[in-house]
Amino acid sequence: MISGFFIFNQKGEVLISRLYRTDLKRSVADVFRVQVVSNTDVRSPIITLGSTSFFHVRVANVYVLAVTKCNTNAALVFEFIYRFISIAKSYFGKLDEEAVKNNFVMIYELIDEILDFGYPQNSEIETLKHYITSESVRSETALRDDSKIAAQTTGSTSWRRTGIRYKKNEAFVDVVEVVHLLMSASGTVLRADVTGQVLMRAYLTGMPECKFGLNDKVVLQNARRAEGETYEAGTVELEDAQFHQCVRLNMFDTDRSITFIPPDGEFELMRYRAESSVHLPLRIQPIVTEVGKTHVDYTIAVKANFNTKLSATEVVIRIPTPLNTTQVDCKSPAGKAKYVPAENLIRWQIPRIQGGSEVTLSATASLTQTTDRKPWQRPPIDVDFQVLMFTASGLLVRYLKVYEKSGYNSVKWVRYLTKANGSYQIRF
Repeated sequence: MISGFFIFNQKGEVLISRLYRTDLKRSVADVFRVQVVSNTDVRSPIITLGSTSFFHVRVANVYVLAVTKCNTNAALVFEFIYRFISIAKSYFGKLDEEAVKNNFVMIYELIDEILDFGYPQNSEIETLKHYITSESVRSETALRDDSKIAAQTTGSTSWRRTGIRYKKNEAFVDVVEVVHLLMSASGTVLRADVTGQVLMRAYLTGMPECKFGLNDKVVLQNARRAEGETYEAGTVELEDAQFHQCVRLNMFDTDRSITFIPPDGEFELMRYRAESSVHLPLRIQPIVTEVGKTHVDYTIAVKANFNTKLSATEVVIRIPTPLNTTQVDCKSPAGKAKYVPAENLIRWQIPRIQGGSEVTLSATASLTQTTDRKPWQRPPIDVDFQVLMFTASGLLVRYLKVYEKSGYNSVKWVRYLTKANGSYQIRF
């Protein structure tokens, strides 16, 4: 798949390099340094020069680069790069220049284990941690279990080892959604969609068979159609669903059931996207009036459109101000609002907004006289928040069943979280 793997710092210095095929020379690093690192106009993550393609992803202050001279599946290359980034973060906590320099021996061990002649092999984090330890030495347990590790990595369930035992069998499911909104000044929704993840932590004995059920529109419609009824309410239509390799895709294609033998510990079961019937948790109603050339009056109302038993936390609303603002007088019964001159905005922080309630901010920005008569462009208002036990897509876990030959009982926990981090914008 790939001929070479590199990690560069932001100066273009090579931190990690590994060539897997003879069609590539180490001087290719100089090409990337000149064409990408030193070139501020590069916007594409793929650069092709002649027959050589450079696939790069920037993380913090390093570039992770894969190079190939073949007609390779680009999506597969980027999937590998992001998988490597996840593995590195799992081992080191973060991936930056300092982490690479402090753990370069470990990184070489990892990429030699993950890649074989440029082809991805085993990339399961929990499996890798059994024989590539964080101290970069093999533990006694790993030495004793070589045969079990080999059987696991080459078997039908490479993501889970045999002989796992727990005193208390538990399964935790977290449905985490990020809602994206762009609303026009007239209140028209220009864009509203949700990207979500189903994260799972499985502490289960043996080789359990899990079956996962969602309020998927296709599943419930088929069930009702078989009974001669129609069913629309309370369903969600998922798009671009992606699953962990443990999920049996043939069963999902036939009856939309998510059946799998889970890895031990924490993993991402699936990710998805939803565009229809998105429930917007916060409704922002801004009224901004320019009073001549000396003042701008703000009235920002925020209403919580969810159940009164729930609440939005860590709410941060960033309200832009003109560049020639000198001071801002803010008044709000909820939270704290202050003018941040370095960012040209009013930062309104609200610790908690109860469902069904409404809070309002009143502010007046004083402007200085300028010779520049260009009109104020009015960037959109940006909102961050978190709402626990709420999903913007309406996705719900209908059931989670665990079957194991020993017949033990397991405890299941389900939690929902909807959040926005710079993706919830309202024009005014």
